[in-house]
Amino acid sequence: MSIASAVSITAAAIERHLTTRRFGRQLHLFSEIDSTNTTARELAERGAAEGTVVIAESQRHGRGRLGRTWVSPPHRNLYLSLVLHPTQPAAVMPQLTLVFGLAAVETAREWVPSVAIKWPNDLVADGRKLAGILTEAVADDTGVRFVIPGIGFNLNSEAGDFPDDVRSIATSLRMLTGHAIDRAQFAARLLNHCEARYDEWQRDGFGLLARAWETCSYLTGRTIAVQSHPGGRERIEGIVLGLADDGTLRVRTPDGEERRAVAGDVTVSGAYDRR
Repeated sequence: MSIASAVSITAAAIERHLTTRRFGRQLHLFSEIDSTNTTARELAERGAAEGTVVIAESQRHGRGRLGRTWVSPPHRNLYLSLVLHPTQPAAVMPQLTLVFGLAAVETAREWVPSVAIKWPNDLVADGRKLAGILTEAVADDTGVRFVIPGIGFNLNSEAGDFPDDVRSIATSLRMLTGHAIDRAQFAARLLNHCEARYDEWQRDGFGLLARAWETCSYLTGRTIAVQSHPGGRERIEGIVLGLADDGTLRVRTPDGEERRAVAGDVTVSGAYDRR
């Protein structure tokens, strides 16, 4: 490990690059925790303000969608979660994964312009996974209490940092650019984009954001299969037409019918396959 990559992220280093009003103004930094989403949820349960951020140098049990593990080597990458108190109806909370995916790709493109979004929650570059988003909402009889979006970004990992089973499908900004990434600066730029896009969603809904999201889409025009969930009965196969204004994925099936995927695990024919 290089000396540069072993330097811990500090609050002062992040704050130098922040332009936000709320996001990241309350920072909780840890050397190692189970997962940033778990800790952010604990803070939310204790009344943490919107925009509170949890960042860990390493996660013992980093989590991805559908129960997958997020590999979290120390002092390499960015493992970050936010506490949110959205005012939108519960039915549109799944859109937040797309909102933060847009913010994440906009950030990554400041370093690598070719980064794209793979619906619903992955960032890819050169056909390999660069980042993932896990959004968890907590609700009761009165509605949504809070939402925790977690973002895992491969910034300074090298090929040897990835386990054998994901080495061929994972990448990092360092691998793409050939140089080390300032993790504190990246975290601040990410939070700046996240707050701007989140505030836009709160104010205007997802319709306008969907157009921006579509310009970054990895799937449009590709042949895919969407499985509703592991073992689920619903499976949609066909060519991706794009993203609808509500965040669902528009797919033209072989019989010419247009169907909408609300959520699920996407396999791309002959290309990147998420794990």
